[in-house]
Amino acid sequence: MNEQILIAYYSHSANTQKIANLIQAEIGGTLYQIHPQQAYPRAYNAVLEQAKKEIQAGFRPVLASQIDNMAAYEIIFIGTPNWWSSIAPPVATFLSTYDFAGKTIAPFCTHGGGGLGRIEKNIAKLCPRSTVLSCLEISGSGAGNAQAKISAWLRTIGITS
Repeated sequence: MNEQILIAYYSHSANTQKIANLIQAEIGGTLYQIHPQQAYPRAYNAVLEQAKKEIQAGFRPVLASQIDNMAAYEIIFIGTPNWWSSIAPPVATFLSTYDFAGKTIAPFCTHGGGGLGRIEKNIAKLCPRSTVLSCLEISGSGAGNAQAKISAWLRTIGITS
């Protein structure tokens, strides 16, 4: 089953990447980092302002690469930072690029205090013919309890026993 798992994520400050790596360490699967062709600014305030404008406009940035064999995956983990209570625009592009009909989507997000926001709803709207499981939310990089929280979430959503 592990070869049927894709862990796709966008990470600006490495927090979401850390969580994706911890998920892969526990269940296997293929890691795929979503990269926009045009990188976001590194400065915190600049990226926040750009993200706010993009989300308000419904902007979908062009991605730097594509997945050739999406049909091979049955379970897709989708990782995103919480930007303005929403998924990051590169994640929106990724989700609108492929047909996820009949697939299981397991979302996870990192945040700086905003929790889930509208992330589950955003993903469900972009993947209407898939099964969207409950979202894991972790503050920042999760510090010391990230692995325990991930393990509990994987059991809760039925990926592990």
